[in-house]
Amino acid sequence: MSATATRVAAVDCGTNSIRLLIHDTATGEVTRENTIVRLGQGVDESGRFHPDAIERTRKALAAYVDTMEREGVSKVRMVATSATRDASNREDFLAMTCDLLGRIQPGAQAEVITGEEEAALSFAGATADIDPARGPFCVIDLGGGSTEFVMDGHAVSTRMGCVRVTERFMCTDPPTEEETSAARAYIRERIAEAAAEVPFAQAQTFVGCAGTFTTIAAIAQHLPTYDPERIHMLEISFERMREVTTDLRLKTAAQRLEDPVMHPGRADVIGSGSTVVEELMVAFADAAGASSFIISEKDILDGIVAKLVAQ
Repeated sequence: MSATATRVAAVDCGTNSIRLLIHDTATGEVTRENTIVRLGQGVDESGRFHPDAIERTRKALAAYVDTMEREGVSKVRMVATSATRDASNREDFLAMTCDLLGRIQPGAQAEVITGEEEAALSFAGATADIDPARGPFCVIDLGGGSTEFVMDGHAVSTRMGCVRVTERFMCTDPPTEEETSAARAYIRERIAEAAAEVPFAQAQTFVGCAGTFTTIAAIAQHLPTYDPERIHMLEISFERMREVTTDLRLKTAAQRLEDPVMHPGRADVIGSGSTVVEELMVAFADAAGASSFIISEKDILDGIVAKLVAQ
């Protein structure tokens, strides 16, 4: 690291995973990590974090802080999204993050951001590497507890994510037709809420980010291992997406795990995530005549880093 370079870190803690991005202002990305912790375990039903979920998240964050120290990070921002917005005992979680992040930057702790800020940060990251001529863009960040939709000047966060839909509707392995039908009705309602605020018909390019989209893209290419470089900026047709999502939805979690790109912590919820993607494709085809997604490996973490560097 040069004498003038600065290293910053972004941490995103969602319903299903906690992720880290370390960026060097001189050389760019240093490391990017993802750990499935299922912080949102049972939050949709109980309204509280489970102690085991907080402990899983603490261990993962402690490992990230160790990495930050080794890499000489001087500034960190951690955001917490859907599950933390919903949890009544969020203060226990925030205190834990303060203890750990204070090792890097005194006073730092996780920030509970709004769905609208989450959407704006995701948009900045997801569109960073796309030719502006392909705009207007509509970015869809499909998470564990929520899904954000964002276009320039428009952003909405919906209570629809792969963990939430699994726990609420698609809890059989594999889900039954009745469960899937109920989930689809709920998903369509959430998409309609988004469509009332975000002008899908004006979008030229639809961009999907986060783990459901990137995993589907990996499977669609029959990758032998998860390769972000093969996934980032892949344009994939709705037809091919639907082949993959249908197959995933009908399989058991154990069968999904037979694919080498499937993360063990995603296998039990990607059937629900696939159902969300299927309904998104119907909505975007109807509204804008869309027939493909661009898949982005960049997302909210990259948006956070861009703001840290600008500061």
